[in-house]
Amino acid sequence: MAVATGREAVAAVWRIESARIVGALARYTGDFALAEDLAQEALAEALVTWPRDGVPRNPSGWLLTVGRRRAIDAFRRRAIRDDRYAALARELGEGGTATGGPGAEAPDSEPLWDPDQIDDDVLALMFVSCHPVLSREARVALTLRVVGGLTSDEIAKACLVPTATVQARITRAKKTLAAARVPFGVPPENERGARLGSVLNVIYVIFTEGSSATSGSDLIRLDLAAEAQRLARVLAHLMPAEPEVHGLLALLELTAARFPARVDAHGHPVLLEQQNRMRWDRTAIRRGRAALQQAARAGRGLGAYGLQAAIAECHAIADSVDDTDWDRIVLLYEALGRLAPSPIVDLNRAVAVCMAQGPAAALTIVDELETAAELADSHLLASVRGELLAKLDRRNEARAAFARAIDLCRNDRERALLEGKLAELG
Repeated sequence: MAVATGREAVAAVWRIESARIVGALARYTGDFALAEDLAQEALAEALVTWPRDGVPRNPSGWLLTVGRRRAIDAFRRRAIRDDRYAALARELGEGGTATGGPGAEAPDSEPLWDPDQIDDDVLALMFVSCHPVLSREARVALTLRVVGGLTSDEIAKACLVPTATVQARITRAKKTLAAARVPFGVPPENERGARLGSVLNVIYVIFTEGSSATSGSDLIRLDLAAEAQRLARVLAHLMPAEPEVHGLLALLELTAARFPARVDAHGHPVLLEQQNRMRWDRTAIRRGRAALQQAARAGRGLGAYGLQAAIAECHAIADSVDDTDWDRIVLLYEALGRLAPSPIVDLNRAVAVCMAQGPAAALTIVDELETAAELADSHLLASVRGELLAKLDRRNEARAAFARAIDLCRNDRERALLEGKLAELG
């Protein structure tokens, strides 16, 4: 029992604190790739030590201390190696050797880590992960790994790609950052715009995994969703003139406002039409609407995140599903599809079309998505198709669609919901 408890504690602390630990170690060492290696070594040591000796009083501090000790050991080894190279160079004489780079500072020199240098270590870590030298896909995968603490499987589900592809992207990204000698820290103001799109996308994907977990026993992973919200608030403070930052913050706040009503007391999902809207977080709704207004005040028109926030606002201000302005939601999804085309956007538009115009019109949209490669391994398309077919009383086809959705779904709670729908069809 103690062993299991210790491992569960390691997993919980790592999920919550991994980004801060990697960020602190990156500040301390000045080496992004080394920082993650050190954090992983500290994690491995915790998996051995905590089940045996008990969970320390300050778990995250314990991991950071172990990581820093490993860093000092690495500095010492590097210093010894550099001393040997220097002695060899003296023996060879001038021009007898070529050095590969500057030696490391001695571990007892001035501290390499100033905790007050920037506002937030995690945000700095995100900007480094989203450096322009990396491809967009690599930025997302790396940041989800080191900032969000997601596993390769979870990232693969979030990005709709194979796990091996994610692992290759992460490895290649770390090597690229090391080769480019990217410094750790929030970039100067004139360089932030180039990385902002990737940063926003990463925050959004982290929140999406938190709000609708792709696997596991929980429908909502509050730790991931809350971390994404925190990062969005910090980013809004850091870049207050960027409307899409506020658009994203609005989307996250308005979506998270519905969390208390999305699951019942046993953790089972509650569909939108069955949710008790009195349980929705009205404070979060006010924050979200205020952020959306701030995005609109820029006068450039809403971006992709702002449009999604406007859709979420339609739900937030409606008294019921029937009272929701579905026609406006359809128009907003059409605008979003032109601005940021995606099969997921089209699938969500189909749901709105069903509510505004009926299931037959929506099924036409869904049929056109059957060949979308991005949805080939997702249960969402089959699930929506099953709903529409059931509404049209095409029961045999609906059963086949739900059976396929169940086969593809990796979240236990969501799979149980789909199994219940299939059972209702007889």
